[in-house]
Amino acid sequence: MTSNPFAAEPTASAKPLPRALLNRALSQIAIVLGITVVFSVIQILVFRQSWNIVVLYTFCVSASCSAMIQLLNRAATSVLNRRRPATEPPLEWPGWPWMAPCLVLGTFLGVSIGNELGNLITGLRNPSLHSGDLRNLVSILLISLVPGMAVTFYFVGRSRIANANALLQNAQRVAAENKLRLLESQLEPHMLFNTLANLRVLIGMDPARAQAMLDQLIAFLRATLNASRSGSHPLRDEFARLHDYLALMQIRMGSRLRPVLDLPAELAELSIAPLLLQPLVENAIKHGLEPAIDGGELRVSARQIGQTLQLTVSDSGVGLSPSNSLDTHAGTGFGLHQVRERLATQYGASAQLSIAAGADGGTLVTVQIPIENA
Repeated sequence: MTSNPFAAEPTASAKPLPRALLNRALSQIAIVLGITVVFSVIQILVFRQSWNIVVLYTFCVSASCSAMIQLLNRAATSVLNRRRPATEPPLEWPGWPWMAPCLVLGTFLGVSIGNELGNLITGLRNPSLHSGDLRNLVSILLISLVPGMAVTFYFVGRSRIANANALLQNAQRVAAENKLRLLESQLEPHMLFNTLANLRVLIGMDPARAQAMLDQLIAFLRATLNASRSGSHPLRDEFARLHDYLALMQIRMGSRLRPVLDLPAELAELSIAPLLLQPLVENAIKHGLEPAIDGGELRVSARQIGQTLQLTVSDSGVGLSPSNSLDTHAGTGFGLHQVRERLATQYGASAQLSIAAGADGGTLVTVQIPIENA
């Protein structure tokens, strides 16, 4: 009569969390108690024995078998892991060729130790396995192996399901990361082509300003190269890159572009996806400020509302209209599509992007990300 806590739950690190250890211990205790109840009831009904003595001996034997099997399983797994190459992941359990001897030996030792422990507590002299005949010994071992085998199959199945789920989650994470990298690689040339197109126009109109714009572009690309290759960066770096980009745009637009960057100090270290706000700023300039004769103000701000990080990009330009290609629902522009895709890939449904008319005209774009994700 035994429980087999053979398989360690798959964990992300070598040191499981205390909660995981507690849950595992409670699971093993529940299994031992369940086996104790089932076999005690069987023995009381079949052999008409005193329930208190039966429960005590059954519990001692079940707990001892569980401890012995676990100890032998851990030892076998440790030996096999020492022989494995360092590049391969460690085994969670030794497999059936090693587990079967662990079950038999652990059950034999557990029944012997549990029986002696019961004798010690009750003062009785219940015969041990060594004192009985061979048929009695084989019968007891076979009966005691039944729950051990059942629990082993249960843990093997649960471990395989957990490993399969872990592999699936890892594959989904890798796919999401690859998709994010693809989106970022599409975004960078899009921004560069737009800037070069603007530079081409400026070369014919004002070569001196075109030279200054080219110098600023080189500095901007150098500063953003590392940021665009990382998975995330602090919000202060995002605003710094926006400052560089807006300085680049001011060379072409002059006083028509009046940028305002508003980042509270307490939010500066929150991490977000690199260049997340860049397409929104480009859209505000292209669809909002450039069509306006006098240009206008472009404001980028960050706020914490409860447990949500709210990022806004607003302009005082021409505002929403059927001709400016800003679709509130679909986001037909390349930049808006990229931002929505990146939010969905990196943050899931917990992040949102909305577009609305500004309070004083123009357009207001809002991105909301839960603080725990940021």
